[in-house]
Amino acid sequence: MKWAVIVVRSLMGLLFLFASITFLFKLITPPPPTGAMKTFSDGLMASRYLMPTVKVIELACGLAFLSGRFVPLATVLIAPIIVNIVLVHAFLAPEGLPLAIFLVLANGFLAYHHRESYRPLFKM
Repeated sequence: MKWAVIVVRSLMGLLFLFASITFLFKLITPPPPTGAMKTFSDGLMASRYLMPTVKVIELACGLAFLSGRFVPLATVLIAPIIVNIVLVHAFLAPEGLPLAIFLVLANGFLAYHHRESYRPLFKM
């Protein structure tokens, strides 16, 4: 079980690290979106603060997953971002849905593994 946690944690960490660094430093130019995804993307970029904020959170969580420190906090912080990734791919860009589902399962697996860390949150 310990090895599975390390592998899942590392895969998630690398994925979020790659996505955030390439966005923040503009290392890769993604293909231009089309249709409804273009409208959605344009709206996100028009806000000017939302995507950089999301990518900084992804960077912090990616580093936490890779280092193995603060993993319970990282799973909580990244959960709303993963929900949005799933919804965007479910409704606007279905080609990315398998990766989004992997993120849901991986984050759920890590949260379950660290379930003792969340017990105080549910005490009256």
